[in-house]
Amino acid sequence: MWGMPLVYLLVGGGLFFLLYSRFAPFKYFKHALNILRGKYDNPEDPGDISHFEALSSALAATVGMGNISGVAVAIFMGGPGALFWMWVSAFVGMATKFFTCTLSIMYRGEDSAGKIQGGPMYVIREGLTKKWGDGWKVLFKPLAGLFAIAGLFGPLPIFQANQLTQILRDTIYIPQGWVTANAHMGGDLITGLVLVVIVSIVVFGGITRIGKVTSRLVPAMVVIYVGCVLTILAIHIEEIPYYLSLIVTDAFTGKSVMGGAVGSLIVIGIQRGVFSNEAGLGTEALAHGAAKTKEPVREGLVAMLGPAIDTIITCTMTALAILVTGVWKSTEANGVTLTLNAFNEALPTVGTYLLVICVVFFAISSMLTYSYYGTKCLGYLVGAEYQHLYNYFYVGSIIFGAIASIGAVIDLIDGMFALMAIPTMVSAVLLAPKVKEAAQSYFSRIETFKTYD
Repeated sequence: MWGMPLVYLLVGGGLFFLLYSRFAPFKYFKHALNILRGKYDNPEDPGDISHFEALSSALAATVGMGNISGVAVAIFMGGPGALFWMWVSAFVGMATKFFTCTLSIMYRGEDSAGKIQGGPMYVIREGLTKKWGDGWKVLFKPLAGLFAIAGLFGPLPIFQANQLTQILRDTIYIPQGWVTANAHMGGDLITGLVLVVIVSIVVFGGITRIGKVTSRLVPAMVVIYVGCVLTILAIHIEEIPYYLSLIVTDAFTGKSVMGGAVGSLIVIGIQRGVFSNEAGLGTEALAHGAAKTKEPVREGLVAMLGPAIDTIITCTMTALAILVTGVWKSTEANGVTLTLNAFNEALPTVGTYLLVICVVFFAISSMLTYSYYGTKCLGYLVGAEYQHLYNYFYVGSIIFGAIASIGAVIDLIDGMFALMAIPTMVSAVLLAPKVKEAAQSYFSRIETFKTYD
């Protein structure tokens, strides 16, 4: 499913949004920051969480293991050039998130309990089916159903559980003699059970509790992780210019992939970039669709900040840490273990424990937000009164993630994300004129009153 057609849809769609909007959202970056810090918050507006909590919830899912493990997987599979294509996915992803998350507010719909909800399935139902007439239901209703079904499995916490278990096994369980390298199933199972308890305490409280927890957890985990990586880069500062150049040149040679298959390198970079920032998958619209606002464009502007923070800043720092330390050339390690090797090379002993702390924060924060995505999808499919049942399936899957191989986990998640991207991007492209119209109206109003200063 992750062939060139899907890459064309995600990157081509993002480029379309960039050009169609004439880069307008990027001109209001300062205004987006003002929205984020609560300047325009109104507690009486419809929705469940503030703009900041919405972005924090989305970032809790995106600024997570994709930044620590996903980047390492990309470099392992595609070499340094994969990061360049992750940058491309992030830049066009900023425009994509502006459009998809504006639509998630513009076309919110009621669930079976009469509560306002946002997300691609409601955008399709309210924005395409109702606006274009019942004759289009044959096409659009299955499209909404496809997203909701894939959304039950794509956001499962199995990747986070897998990578957290792996780093705990490599850094604590095996060195302490609690398990052996060839017999670690018991330790993995115990880790999975502990995670089930921790995650359950929060996720059964719904999006309000998730938003409050992540709004405190995300800033703390970013500060810790960024501080560690900046220290690594400072130690190897003389290597940075060389590797920045290599990232760009390697992106167009593809020497690290299939004997020079640049197309495969592009797919790897885009795939891992989208896994990191989730632009175009629809998960971003599920989180931002819960924001308290009557202005759809405001939430689109806030959502636009996500890929910049997630991929362009955080993923780049992780990739440079792996590259400048040289561990990517001298080991067969993959995923979080490769990042761990980079931390150990630059920060012997202490680097291990610092990364473990970061991974715990990243993994758990991602697990909290992902649960909300699945409950909304199940609520759409079978009714809001049953959506809470998803959380039992969700926390149970943590056990599978803890004991499964990383290959099996990545295959399942990537496949479901691919299916989620199709309805999200198709509906966003078809409804792009509505976003442009709303954006022109909003930008003209704030220009008139100069409220963005």
